[in-house]
Amino acid sequence: MTDNSFSQFIKSLSKSFVPVVDSVFSKEEYISIDLSEDNVGLETVDVSSSKAFEGYINHYLAVNQAKVAYGGYNETRGIYRRSTHFNQQDPETERNIHLGLDVWCGTGTSILVPLAGTVHSFQNNKNFGDYGPTIILKHIIQDVVFYSLYGHLSIESITSLEVGQRFEIGDVLATLGDATVNGDYAPHLHLQIIKDMQDNMGDYPGVSNKRDLDFFLQNCPNPNLLLKI
Repeated sequence: MTDNSFSQFIKSLSKSFVPVVDSVFSKEEYISIDLSEDNVGLETVDVSSSKAFEGYINHYLAVNQAKVAYGGYNETRGIYRRSTHFNQQDPETERNIHLGLDVWCGTGTSILVPLAGTVHSFQNNKNFGDYGPTIILKHIIQDVVFYSLYGHLSIESITSLEVGQRFEIGDVLATLGDATVNGDYAPHLHLQIIKDMQDNMGDYPGVSNKRDLDFFLQNCPNPNLLLKI
């Protein structure tokens, strides 16, 4: 399957909006958010502070009368410069281009399974600015094997999980963690669709540098092709 046909395959798996956070939120309560380095509104926000960043997002939701913010695929962000896990001096190797879709809502929000699958792997990625607790599901649909990653979860989400455990569409997979466990971010879900895991277990790069971007965009298509928010 070519990279373009894989994207089209992901798009074909749903006909309408698929919730990935608590189904109490309707599609009309979602709003897109720009967290790129081009957003001048972030210039007055201390993005190194998860509390300040959460305040910015909550204010954005309130002003726009929304409950959930989403976006960020292929978005170049300045927030990663706070962490040595991402930061490099060379602009070609600095990892600052986001590869998943972020869904911003409150701590403890339920994460719903958008496609049936089994637990491929999970772990707590504890680096500052990393995913924190992370779950990866394996999907086999129409003989196509691929994966979905869920990051920034609560510790409780992975304490009783088992590899091979099956989840159906709409099942509660996990809950969102807070800044003390989720890599020091405002609470949100990082959702990423992955064609080839490249032998990774419990983790996969969610941010790319310019040098490797073409590969990662081909291997990780926009999750909103499936969710259709």
